[in-house]
Amino acid sequence: MSDEPLLTIGDFAHASGLTVKALRLYDEMALLTPAEVDAATGYRRYAAGQLARARLVARLRLAGIPLARIRVVADLPPAAAAAELTSYWRQVEADAATARRIVAGLVEELSPEEEPVGHALTLHLSSATRTGIGARDIQLDAVRVDRTLVAVADGFGRTFGVADAALAVLGSPRSVAELDAAVRRAADAVVATSRSPEDGTTVTALVVVGREVLLAHLGDSRAYLVRDGRVERLTRDHTVVQTLVDEGRLRADEALLDDRRVLINRALSAGTSSDPDLAVRVAEPGDRFVLTTDGVHSALDVATLAALLTAHAEPAVVADAVAGAVEAAGAPDNWSVVVADLVD
Repeated sequence: MSDEPLLTIGDFAHASGLTVKALRLYDEMALLTPAEVDAATGYRRYAAGQLARARLVARLRLAGIPLARIRVVADLPPAAAAAELTSYWRQVEADAATARRIVAGLVEELSPEEEPVGHALTLHLSSATRTGIGARDIQLDAVRVDRTLVAVADGFGRTFGVADAALAVLGSPRSVAELDAAVRRAADAVVATSRSPEDGTTVTALVVVGREVLLAHLGDSRAYLVRDGRVERLTRDHTVVQTLVDEGRLRADEALLDDRRVLINRALSAGTSSDPDLAVRVAEPGDRFVLTTDGVHSALDVATLAALLTAHAEPAVVADAVAGAVEAAGAPDNWSVVVADLVD
């Protein structure tokens, strides 16, 4: 070890771009062992020469590479590490191609032929919306509420109206295929409206067809179902770290420490996938559906939001309560909420 002074864990965290909690975690995982640990206090100190390894470990974890492979890569010289990563990624792509063929076959087998809608009972939505600019200087959120369709969109970039343009072309889809096509039209509308490659929007749309609820989702806005006093989240955030956590390739505590956890990798924008997640749910009269942009669910913790959404009150009252809670929490971002009760 060099005679140069060791860095405190705080100084090393600052120099590496990691957090103190992340460094402790990587020590526990035996990925980045401190150069010295005080026997009395347990305080960790690091050598400046460990900075490159710290940054490499963090990036490899974000890529979802297994711990055993990271330990191998991190100990190799650069050329050998590059060859190891190349081999790893080629196998990942081959595995993904095999899985894609299997899933495509299953989708074809399981997809029913579209039938005319002829339900004896048609439900509709009784809705209320609230939206706010928060601490931003421009409102980029948009909401849409019809009798059978509700949607939210969280625009990003600097072009006003991108989210509104996306929601305006959704139309009135009557099947999963039509909803999927509607989101593709929304993607074209975003391209036509955008003035910069950085412009784009999330979209979460819910449509009632007979006694079914169809859902399309892209980005980190969210949809919730409230039934029998319980809240169920219907969507998953489209971020790199969320995918890795879902697949068990990144620990939840690691994801919480990564500044890139809010970066969206699927949305209506240039350079990202515009193919939405799709879902079909059997609806029941009395169901409550709630859509939020991240200005709501990032400002309120899970328990607080759940308590507000399960209140036995009209949608307008619930929406007012959510709005008040977001503003009381500081409202650092644009925010929007739609509360929609399913009625006969």
